[in-house]
Amino acid sequence: MERVTMNKLIAQELNIKPQQVNQVIELLEEGNTVPFIARYRKEVTGSLDEVQIKNIEDRHHYIQQLEQRKEEVVRLIDEQQKLTPELEKSIRDATVLKKVEDLYRPYKQKRKTKATVAKAKGLEPFAEWLLTQSNESPIKYAEQFITEEVVTVEDALQGACDILAEQFADEPTIREQIRKITWQDGVIRTTVKDATQDEKSVFEIYYNYEEPLKKVVPHRILAMNRGEKEEILKVGIHVEPVKIHTAMRNKWLKPKTSPAHVYLEEVIADSYKRLLAPSIEREVRSELTERAENQAIHIFSENLRNLLLQPPMKGKYVLGLDPAYRTGCKLAVVDDTGKFLDLSVIYPHPPKAKPEEAKNTLLQLLNKYPIDIIAIGNGTASRESEAFVAEVLKEASSNTAYVIVNEAGASVYSASEVARDEFPDLQVEQRSAISIARRLQDPLAELVKIEPKAVGVGQYQHDVSQKKLVSSLDFVVETAVNQVGVDVNTASSSLLQHISGLSKTVAENIVRVRSEQGKFTARTQLKKIPRLGAKTYEQAIGFLRISDAKNPLDGTGIHPESYALAKSILEVAGLTVKQIGTKEAEEAISHFTIAELSERFNVGEITVKDVIDMLMKPSRDPRDAFPQPLLKQDVLKMEDLKVGMELQGTVRNVVDFGAFVDIGVKQDGLVHISKLKKGFVKHPLDVVALGDIVTVYVDQVDEKKGRVSLTMIAPEK
Repeated sequence: MERVTMNKLIAQELNIKPQQVNQVIELLEEGNTVPFIARYRKEVTGSLDEVQIKNIEDRHHYIQQLEQRKEEVVRLIDEQQKLTPELEKSIRDATVLKKVEDLYRPYKQKRKTKATVAKAKGLEPFAEWLLTQSNESPIKYAEQFITEEVVTVEDALQGACDILAEQFADEPTIREQIRKITWQDGVIRTTVKDATQDEKSVFEIYYNYEEPLKKVVPHRILAMNRGEKEEILKVGIHVEPVKIHTAMRNKWLKPKTSPAHVYLEEVIADSYKRLLAPSIEREVRSELTERAENQAIHIFSENLRNLLLQPPMKGKYVLGLDPAYRTGCKLAVVDDTGKFLDLSVIYPHPPKAKPEEAKNTLLQLLNKYPIDIIAIGNGTASRESEAFVAEVLKEASSNTAYVIVNEAGASVYSASEVARDEFPDLQVEQRSAISIARRLQDPLAELVKIEPKAVGVGQYQHDVSQKKLVSSLDFVVETAVNQVGVDVNTASSSLLQHISGLSKTVAENIVRVRSEQGKFTARTQLKKIPRLGAKTYEQAIGFLRISDAKNPLDGTGIHPESYALAKSILEVAGLTVKQIGTKEAEEAISHFTIAELSERFNVGEITVKDVIDMLMKPSRDPRDAFPQPLLKQDVLKMEDLKVGMELQGTVRNVVDFGAFVDIGVKQDGLVHISKLKKGFVKHPLDVVALGDIVTVYVDQVDEKKGRVSLTMIAPEK
């Protein structure tokens, strides 16, 4: 496929201009990263964002692989001397891999099958004769194929029918027709295989379940797959074969009657039941699974993005509390910069309950340090710890609040090499408490230390392709880190290695040089970092900030390649670089229009706008647009809940069927997709995002099962 055609195809699929596709591919081929292109090459791409650029990259890669496969298939068929100009054109015109494989299927070298055995016995000419649908008797014609290997007429007929059954099953147009009929009319059925394996009746709904293929939703597919994998369920696809048999007759049977028809009817039934149906079922189930996986990965990615971009609680002393029963609650105090100050362990809960001693220890820490917030992990014993903390705060002289923090992955971090390097003298559980505290101060900086898939904010993440999941989540982390940018003098190597262009080695080199030589005072100093070459510097430097640099522009998101433009804008506005970010700068620059400055300096309007934005608000953090965590000073119990009660809560997880909201009781409440707002909701992500602070109303309370149903639709007054 020519490059121009390829770009047009990608543009059509992604609903963008072919020129944009061409520019992005050229930039990628030059070694530019997705974050760099999205942030600093907006003029070239027409302001495409990271996701659009990544989609172009992925589609381009797919088409390249498709073209390679086409070449291989053409070569393999040609080697058999069966390649016709029409077949070659069909292969080269194909736009999806499935079409190429369908066209190749009849020529594919097969392992031993009924058809290959029959061909080896010399029955292929008989099969070809049957297809002519002559008026001659097939039984009489079969006699000439009797040999030592083909003993009877019935053997000859069976062998010829086996050859035709495989031929029918390999026909590309028929396969495509049957696929369409299956998707249109087929149903997915599940029955129980072994209920004893389902101890908690998790899959009970699927013990006898049926749903049209065209309606089944992704999370149900993943649930069925898991039930099948655990040998609790049998899963299959059923479609009435009437339409399929008719399509096959229309393809293979001639209008005139023939003695061969009775055998060809049998071939059609056998070909579909034995070969086509199982093959198409595998394809359809594979496609259903792929769609479901993509949806699950998309939800996980969106939740992770929102978790990473939760606003930091800047300038706050935090006490992190890692809750537990038997081993006690671990406490860790960190100062307003995240520096670890103090550790303790308390036993407010059974089996080693020492509530009075625990209260005194906590009060001592509150008196010793100016703690603004207590961050409580949401794991085991979280709600009991919350109740304990709320009671202690009533006696505290400080005005300390508390907040529940998602601790998913904290134990993974605590046992990691990164944690051991940071706190070599601490126990695993002590590191967890520090991580929980720091997550509140700067979620992004702390969460990047954890393998993304260990942050439990998805559904069925263990049932999807781990390779695809990791790739998608890594892209989310990279995008989030680069959108925010990092202070090169405080960032950990875990955070730095997600910056555009920086490898793990270069990130570690930056931290090592910083610890040996002191803080960086200019971006240009980074050029001397080992393994950080000119291209890497170009890709990374705009995302690396130096807050107290000699040149204030080094503390902004302005790329050094635009420093001359920035200084020119400041000059015409009568400002110096020392004045960026001040009210004077905002007022002075606002006298000029973007179009005016663009024309004056012969620079694109998009670039001018970005530079002006940074000159006015150099320390702008995109996370500031998100809601701050919901701070509390008292606790709510399940028995306090009444139907219709209005509450404020934090969205903890978004899934296909709704959103789980933390309202301060033991279990997060579920807002079903139908209760998110009045009217139709295509997906919960269209209404809420992880971290949102929402107003909810209690819909139903089941104290026995510990379940709370919520609604975001206000009750009628």
